[in-house]
Amino acid sequence: MRYGNIYFMETYKRPQLHELLSLLTERPREIIFITGPRQAGKTTLAQQAMEQIRIPYQYVLLDEPDTSASLSSSGPIARGLPRDGVGLFRGKRDTGHIIRLWEDARAQAIGSESGFVLVLDEIQKVQDWSPTVKGLWDADRRNQVPLHVVLLGSAPLLMQKGMNQESMLGRYITIPVPHWSFEEMRDAFGFDLEQYVYFGGYPGGAAHIHEQKLWRRFVSGSIIVPNIERDILAMERVDNPTLLKRLFELGAAYSGQILAYNKMLGELQGKGNAATLIRYLDLLSKASLITGLKKYSNAPHLRKQSHPKLNVLNTSFMSTSTGATFEQTKANESFWGRLVESAVGAHLYNTKDSTDELYYWRDNETGFEVDFILKRGFDLVAVEVKSKKEPYPPALTEFKRRFDNVTPVHVGEGGISLGEFLSIPACDLPEEL
Repeated sequence: MRYGNIYFMETYKRPQLHELLSLLTERPREIIFITGPRQAGKTTLAQQAMEQIRIPYQYVLLDEPDTSASLSSSGPIARGLPRDGVGLFRGKRDTGHIIRLWEDARAQAIGSESGFVLVLDEIQKVQDWSPTVKGLWDADRRNQVPLHVVLLGSAPLLMQKGMNQESMLGRYITIPVPHWSFEEMRDAFGFDLEQYVYFGGYPGGAAHIHEQKLWRRFVSGSIIVPNIERDILAMERVDNPTLLKRLFELGAAYSGQILAYNKMLGELQGKGNAATLIRYLDLLSKASLITGLKKYSNAPHLRKQSHPKLNVLNTSFMSTSTGATFEQTKANESFWGRLVESAVGAHLYNTKDSTDELYYWRDNETGFEVDFILKRGFDLVAVEVKSKKEPYPPALTEFKRRFDNVTPVHVGEGGISLGEFLSIPACDLPEEL
C-alpha cells in the first residue's frame, strides 16, 4: 500500500496542472491565481508546472522571516533571484520587495526568447499587495513584457483581501485547487471508500491513518489551527475569536444537520447574535472548513431567511471532532450515515462550478427532505443519500413534482453507488443518473 508516501503526493498530477501549463504556454494575458485550502497541494502544483515548462522561472516563498525552506529545485535557494530556482524571502514582507522581485523578473523576461515566469507564494502575507501588483502588471501589458505572474495563497484571503478589489478586476484568472477527491486519494494513496469517508482528502494525513492519534494531531495542528489562527483571525476582524472557534467545533459535530441560529447560540453559550453567526459561518466556508447550506426555494428571500444545514468541507473535521477511531465510527450506524452524507455534501460543494449554488430542501408540513439541491442555471439536481438499502426516496418524487427541470439522484444501494457518485465532479453530473 502507498499510504502517505510523499513521493506520490509530489508526482501525482491533479487536473489543474494541465490548465496551468496551458496558460503558461500562451502569451501573458492575466495574472494566474492558484487558490485553495491549506495542504491541498497548491505549491506542489506550481512546482510541477515549473519542472515541465521550457521557460526560465523564479519561485519565491513570501514566508515568515525565521522560516526555513523545505522545497527542492534544480537551482539554488537564495535571497536573490536565480534564473531557475527557489527563493525564500527572509526580510520584511512589504510591497517594496515585490517591486524588486518583479523588476528583476521583468528584466530577465525581456532578455529571454521564451519569456519568464515569476511565482510568488503566500502573497497574502504582504499587506496591501494588490495595488502594487495591479500597477506592475498594467505597466507590463502596456509594454508587452513576456512575463507570466503566478500568485499562490489561501482562497478566502486572496478573494477577500486582494482579488476582489476593484483595481484587480479583469486582470486575473483563477485556478481553484480544492480538497482531494475520493478518486485522487484512491489513485495516489490507495484509499478505499470507507477510508476516504472517515479520513477525508488531505494527502499529508495519509501517512498517519494507521496511527490515528498522530492523524488527529496532524488534522488539528496542520489544518484546523492554522486555518483559524493564521488565516481567519490574522486577516479578518473577528470580535469574538472564541465564538468563531466554538462555531467550527459545533459545525463539525453537527455536520449533516439543520440548526436554527438561536439553537446554535444556546449550544455555544457565548455572546453574539444571528448576524454574527452568519458572518462567522461565511468566513469558515471561505476557508474551506465548514459551510451552512440554505434551504432551497423559488423565492430568494426565503432562502436567505432559512435555517442553515451545516456541512464540513472535509470529513476529517467531523471524524476528529468525536475522538472515535475508524473502527468505532464504522460501527456507529447513525454517525456513519451522517458522515457519508457529509462526504457527499463536501464533494458537491468542492467540485461544483463557481456559478453553481448548493442548497438543501425540506417541507415542514409533510416532513419530506432532500439532502442536497445543486442549482445549475435553471436546472436542479436533487441528491438524496442513503447509507443502507432503502426504497426509492419519496422525497425525490415530491421535489420533482413541485419544481421544474429536476434531475433526481439517489446515492446508495438501489441507486448510484457512493463510490461512483464521488468519482463524478458536480460540474460534470449528467442529466440522468
